[in-house]
Amino acid sequence: MLCSGKKKQANLNDSTTIAVPSIKGHGYLDYTIQNHPSKALETMDDLRRNNQLCDLLLRVSYNGQVEDFHVHKVVLASCSSFFRAMFTNNFRECYAREVTIKDICPIVMQKLIEFAYTSRITVGEKCVLHVLLAAMRYQMEDVAKACSDFLVKHLDASNVIGISNFAEQIGCTELYSKGREYINMHFSEVTKEEEFYNLTHCQLLDLVNQESLNVLCESEVYNACLRWMQWDLNNRAQYFHVLLNAVHIYALPPKFLAVQLQQCPILHKEISCRAYLSKIFQEMSLHKPLPRAKLRGNQLIYVAGGYLQSSLDSMNAYNPQTDEWVKLADMLEPRSGLGACIVFGLFYAVGGRNHSSIENTDSDSLACFNPVTNQWTAKASMNVARNRVGVAAIDGAIYAVGGSCGSEHHKSVEKYDPDRNEWTFVASMSVARIGAGVTACRGLLYAVGGFDGENRLNNVDCYHPDIDQWHPVAPMQSVRSGAGVVALDNYIFAIGGYDGRYQLNSVERYNIDRNCWETVSPMKYRRSAHGLALHQGKIYALGGYNAEGFLSSVECYCPERNEWTEVTEMPIGCSGMGVSVTMEPCPNSITDPEEV
Repeated sequence: MLCSGKKKQANLNDSTTIAVPSIKGHGYLDYTIQNHPSKALETMDDLRRNNQLCDLLLRVSYNGQVEDFHVHKVVLASCSSFFRAMFTNNFRECYAREVTIKDICPIVMQKLIEFAYTSRITVGEKCVLHVLLAAMRYQMEDVAKACSDFLVKHLDASNVIGISNFAEQIGCTELYSKGREYINMHFSEVTKEEEFYNLTHCQLLDLVNQESLNVLCESEVYNACLRWMQWDLNNRAQYFHVLLNAVHIYALPPKFLAVQLQQCPILHKEISCRAYLSKIFQEMSLHKPLPRAKLRGNQLIYVAGGYLQSSLDSMNAYNPQTDEWVKLADMLEPRSGLGACIVFGLFYAVGGRNHSSIENTDSDSLACFNPVTNQWTAKASMNVARNRVGVAAIDGAIYAVGGSCGSEHHKSVEKYDPDRNEWTFVASMSVARIGAGVTACRGLLYAVGGFDGENRLNNVDCYHPDIDQWHPVAPMQSVRSGAGVVALDNYIFAIGGYDGRYQLNSVERYNIDRNCWETVSPMKYRRSAHGLALHQGKIYALGGYNAEGFLSSVECYCPERNEWTEVTEMPIGCSGMGVSVTMEPCPNSITDPEEV
């Protein structure tokens, strides 16, 4: 038979044997289709919508409403640990063609099913909690994470308590943790919302027991408890005493306690609570040793102004827990030689000098920095300008001690009342002092060392606000001006300074009960005009000046070990800063350093 000249096409389905040629020396093929998973899911979703190859009817029953969904078991099992266990562990559902699910809204189940096939889910404020609850119940972690992230972004003072409680009940730990962080950081705003007033006394007690509450002053915690009781006074007054035990009473200013004892109507009825607060107030009034006041939240060391070739207007804060510096809003004007203190959580910068190439002016100004808003506000000026002024706060009042204006060295002292925004003179010291170390302890004011215009001093004066009088106490072992001075427990520490010849690294402390000074371990660096801060029972010495120039190093003193450790570097080396410690600034108030 003659060949027609046409090739016969092989049919892979017939029995014709096809010869496979041998390929040698060409390696291996490794090829991946990137969109294969999405194409496969897209195909399976198309099959689901057309009820093709589905091996399960999922019947959803909710409040008498029933809706059926045709699905593939393997798809549900691939993204839900709940369904995987149901279909693979020899439960009866493994072989069932129909499974009934109760107590879930069909619309919510539809969203979960669509996510299993498409990897996409869309939720809004009205349904996100229902979807989150279902995702947690059916162990669809990706959906739960998406819902949790959505809720975290929409937390505010009015909803955070409810969302946090919901998250705790369903076991969504990440959302619960973020909610508690928000409450702690925005405690003041949260406690003015209706959700706060609906807390049970156990829930409120759990909240105010948190050491991480970021509050300007403990009075915010006390006042929040008071408002909660007043919401339903007849039923809630009985919990006042247990709430007082959760409040850090010794961190409250005596003046605040006095007002409560005089004016709080609940205290007139709750006799035991009144007696408890009255006892603590009396302890404060007698200038005796008190338990160390606990400060809530993460406390930062704030550093304002300073001098480096000229006066600075910068404001930075150091976080000892993270070893990080935060750039904050600049001061209203450059200042060095200023004093600083904290009153009700607000940072006050007092006096100093604006020294630049075009200006050299001693300052009488007072400025207040709010860490919640990251803003400075000008307050009433002092009666006289005071450079290298000593500053401390007692019972909500600020004292500006000594300092200089031009060639005049002050022995005068004035007191600022934040409520009245007013300065008034109080009794003057026995000698003029600039560069004196000033601190408060047990309700008394101490002025340590300094320079009187002719001599560096080692003498120490103590001021009694109750009688408006100064009296001398034991002098230091060394003369010191520009020393750092801080009170810790029953001691006043005098650290570094200048003796007329050298900057010092020596440290001595005054025992208040014994009226004597004793030497402790010296710093690693000699310093004068440095900043000093007390943070969680440790003393930090920052910057300053010595024969080698301006310092940027920061040292930390541990009283238990009597040891100094170098811990960090300041953003820039400088001297004559205002330094104090208060609450961590709210993250949403901190602007980019380039924008400040």
